[in-house]
Amino acid sequence: MLETKIAAIMDTRPASRGVYLSDAFQQALAHWNRQRLEPSFPENDWQDTIASDAQIAVLEGEFLEALRAEVRDAAAAAPQDADAFVEWFEDLIDTGPGQHDPLFPWLAEHATLDQIRWFFEQEAAGEAGFDDLVALTQIKLPDQPKLELARNYWDEMGRGNAKGMHGPMLHATAVALRVHPAIETTVPESLALANAMTGMATSRRYAWHSVGALGVIELTAPARSAQVAKGLRRLGLSGSERRYFDLHAVLDIKHSEDWNREALRPLVKEDPRRARAIAEGALMRLTCGQRCFERYRAELFKGMSR
Repeated sequence: MLETKIAAIMDTRPASRGVYLSDAFQQALAHWNRQRLEPSFPENDWQDTIASDAQIAVLEGEFLEALRAEVRDAAAAAPQDADAFVEWFEDLIDTGPGQHDPLFPWLAEHATLDQIRWFFEQEAAGEAGFDDLVALTQIKLPDQPKLELARNYWDEMGRGNAKGMHGPMLHATAVALRVHPAIETTVPESLALANAMTGMATSRRYAWHSVGALGVIELTAPARSAQVAKGLRRLGLSGSERRYFDLHAVLDIKHSEDWNREALRPLVKEDPRRARAIAEGALMRLTCGQRCFERYRAELFKGMSR
């Protein structure tokens, strides 16, 4: 039971980063996120559900604050001038945590089918759903950024064409690789990434953080997607089976340019205080990604160093 897992974490957690990266914590949080976001029906014990949600929401907040504490100093260097901030943000493609990790060239050139399968299983289980995260984040944003997030969402939804929806494309790759992602077999680093993204998008106190976290995905994903697509092609997957990665290797470049110009710049120009929160969100996402890459390398090939 989820409630039992929550109680165990609350009884034993120390005031340290370690508990937030544990299997038990991230699995409980992942199950909660899956449960609370699933469409459902009214139940007689709804008061108990709210009480349970309140307990784990506090834990989620502690987890997000622990991540914020890690990146606070680096985020403080972000300029508050809108143009300078966008320049700082775009530099994260080279200077941000986890960038140019050797995992991805290795996946492109050397990984076996079983290794690619394990990698994809970890990534798929930790996938929070970019379309849903954008939809949650755009609530009550100013008009210009809201329109940009709407355009991004529309692309994610295939511009109204089911065959162009990005989520089913990713599922097609999972089917081709015959993977069955599960929370219990996913490393906590991958769960932590998804849980952090979900936490920022579902809590309005982290709305600006979510804008930064989503924007930095668009900024940094194309190169990684291209390398994964290359590995899938090398191992014989068809164009339709690797379409998700082929598409994001190209489309996200434009998405990033539009996001930075139409969302980040006007948000910071309107209120320079937002620069710090957006920067923190971006660095929180990159830090979680860096931990994933390091864990994946540790599992896939022992002894490889950066």
